[in-house]
Amino acid sequence: MHAYRSHSCAELTAANVGQTVRLSGWVHRVRDHGGVLFIDLRDHYGITQVLCDGDSAAFAAMETVRSEWCIRIDGTVKARVPELRNPKLSTGEIEVYVRDLEVLGSASELPLIISGDQEYPEETRLRYRYLDLRRDVMQRNMTLRSDVVALIRRRMWDQGFREYQTPVITASSPEGARDFLVPSRLHPGKFYALPQAPQQFKQLIMVSGFDKYFQIAPCFRDEDPRADRAPTDFYQLDMEMSFVEQQDVFDTIQPVLSDIFEEFGGGRKVDTDWPQISYRDAVLWYGTDKPDLRNPIKMQIVSKHFAGAGFAIFNNILKQDGTQIRAIPAPGGGSRKFCDRMNAFAQKEGLSGMGYIFWRDGNEGMEAAGPLAKNIGPERTEAIRQQLGLGVGDAAFFLGGKPAIFQKFAGKARVVIGKELGLTEQDRFAFVWIVDFPIYKKDEETGTIDFEHNPFSMPQGEMDALLGDPLEVNGFQYDLACNGYELVSGAIRNHKPEIMLKVFELAGYGNDEVKKRFGGLFNAFRYGAPPHGGCAAGIDRIVMLLADTANIREVIMFPMNQRAEDLMMAAPSDPTSDQLMELGLRVIPQNTDW
Repeated sequence: MHAYRSHSCAELTAANVGQTVRLSGWVHRVRDHGGVLFIDLRDHYGITQVLCDGDSAAFAAMETVRSEWCIRIDGTVKARVPELRNPKLSTGEIEVYVRDLEVLGSASELPLIISGDQEYPEETRLRYRYLDLRRDVMQRNMTLRSDVVALIRRRMWDQGFREYQTPVITASSPEGARDFLVPSRLHPGKFYALPQAPQQFKQLIMVSGFDKYFQIAPCFRDEDPRADRAPTDFYQLDMEMSFVEQQDVFDTIQPVLSDIFEEFGGGRKVDTDWPQISYRDAVLWYGTDKPDLRNPIKMQIVSKHFAGAGFAIFNNILKQDGTQIRAIPAPGGGSRKFCDRMNAFAQKEGLSGMGYIFWRDGNEGMEAAGPLAKNIGPERTEAIRQQLGLGVGDAAFFLGGKPAIFQKFAGKARVVIGKELGLTEQDRFAFVWIVDFPIYKKDEETGTIDFEHNPFSMPQGEMDALLGDPLEVNGFQYDLACNGYELVSGAIRNHKPEIMLKVFELAGYGNDEVKKRFGGLFNAFRYGAPPHGGCAAGIDRIVMLLADTANIREVIMFPMNQRAEDLMMAAPSDPTSDQLMELGLRVIPQNTDW
């Protein structure tokens, strides 16, 4: 017999009755039933009930064990009487009478309980992550993550992709976040960087003549943590293809993601129609470039109904350049109580409030109510109602100013309204491509042109587009959102050196600076670069959605905490004097009075 087990703790059934078996695992629960000891023995695969009484040679040893001790038992499989069977367990028809027991690893007093559904502070869970990971929900989450990655690999190979690895020690590259720098011992005073993404390398792979590349790639970004973003590192499905257009990328990644969500979505509906919405329409309709389309609410511009009207605040706003009034329809929200609740929500978010109108039955039919309705009059109120397609029992909320200032809150208010009114459909994965991202933006204070989005995407219209108004130039850049989260980001890349120089020139970068900062890519483009494009899908967020959690740390094996600390391994840590000397570095103490 094997030294530790003949079966896992999920394998034994009635067919094994009478057999002598060996099991190893952790003590999940101990129960003393008056001279008969029961243990739920747990391993990665499941639970088996084992027991012994005073007649067993193992009884004395079994009396000493406690929760989470790691033990091995030898025993005989017995059938449970029908009334004591447990249908919740795969092994619920049997139990094992213990004849021998060996303690493989005893456990000290536990800082958290593995069995049950007790809640513990995240700091405790991360400090003792190896215990936290023993819990059933975490075992399921990590297994889910592994299965998702395995399916990704199979689907990518099925489509003719090959997996290639790119460096994790490289040069600093602007990817929209701070780099993690690595000092060089062999080149004192110089630094490598951990890659924020394999972006330049995967483009160089295409220039090298490889047609389809993918990688389950680690990416490193020194970012402020959020619930849906890790502060140090994450993994993505990174892919690139040569001789493709934007739709080719969409047609390649959609079946991969569809299969993942169909396979692991737990029966939730997976949309097959993935609409394409321009960036400008997305931020207008939804207040964000990662909208949740399960919520049917679409915001609209209603400025014309307030221009010259009796509501002085909005009227004065519209006299300023670049302003608008935007309406958030609220079907079913037509009560003063709900409107007041949303107004209180706006005040908690730092606004003075939100204007609103709601429609109700009156003495002479439908009537509009609320402060705004009184100020602008029945004709304008009716025109707003008709534009928004609302009726009795509905409401609308209004925000005004420069969209860049208020649209983030508008998007948040839309989400809250959808949830409060039960409009947001549950048990569904709704995907949407966001396309036509503008490459440039103008600084409101200085009037200078800078990059709004990825400067390495191919401008729509190529060089001809760059000779006109930069603010009208869109890139072949795209994101895929699902249920309010960005899952995929990508682009058709610029592969022409003259366009690369012009793109940066419009943002104030000289040719010499471009060649110095992006010399590897620029030089490669001079030697017959093919048209190419691709995308990257965030594995952590995909698994987070599938696991039905809003916290990305629930699906990462060993995550950092909110302060980017590893409490278990005590990182980051102070370097030794020898390490600093070898690297030619000196740590400057931080003055907290600065």
